[in-house]
Amino acid sequence: MDIKTTPQDQATIIDLSGRFDASVAETFKETVENKILSGNYKFVVDLAQVNYIDSGGLGSMVTALRQARERGGDILLAEPSDKLRSLFALTRLTRLFDIYDDREIAVNTICKPVTTG
Repeated sequence: MDIKTTPQDQATIIDLSGRFDASVAETFKETVENKILSGNYKFVVDLAQVNYIDSGGLGSMVTALRQARERGGDILLAEPSDKLRSLFALTRLTRLFDIYDDREIAVNTICKPVTTG
């Protein structure tokens, strides 16, 4: 699997490609942890090029989400295949993650200023 990060607006885009399995789960978590330590708490994970995710990959995403949310941030998922979307629904991770069909919409959503009423 290949992991590439790109800053965009107030978020970090994480582009993943290939198999997201237990063998790369720790690398993914470390990538997010390093960005969080640098003060980045908002992430969009682009899944367009991911063809497989196992329980190790899913677990690392949940861990990263928890770390981001503890600091007032979030992780949004973008452009999963129908197969991956079904996996997120089956595992009920759609209750934790917001999933977007379009990466730019995800970026615009996470970068929106928070207003209090």
